[in-house]
Amino acid sequence: MKRYEICVQDLMSTALLTVNASETLAEAHIEMEVGVVRHLPVVDDQGRLVGVLSDRDILRALAARQPLRVADMMTRDVITTSPQASAHTAAGLMLEHQISSLPVVNDTGALVGLVTQTDFLELARRALLGLPLER
Repeated sequence: MKRYEICVQDLMSTALLTVNASETLAEAHIEMEVGVVRHLPVVDDQGRLVGVLSDRDILRALAARQPLRVADMMTRDVITTSPQASAHTAAGLMLEHQISSLPVVNDTGALVGLVTQTDFLELARRALLGLPLER
């Protein structure tokens, strides 16, 4: 079978919703619902990635019934990839760490995209149909 060299930048989404660590979880929850997303990258004032907030983090916080900030619930030790990384390497990271999204950062740590399980599922669908793999 022929191997394709697809990079993360060929799959990632670049029109991202983000939040700041100081925002309330209620504000983040609204962003997720409006944007129909399950993950929100958390960035600082310079656009550098500082964490990720997932829909599961929100559910845990709702169970606590306390007003919390994004900083209280976000994952801080985030696994990331670069735009130039191979797609198969990114998929391997997601499988290895059992995560469903992977923030894409540049050399300075600025968030430039997000690649998700859905992106890889769409890639698989296109491959199975014999369609071009790039979007």
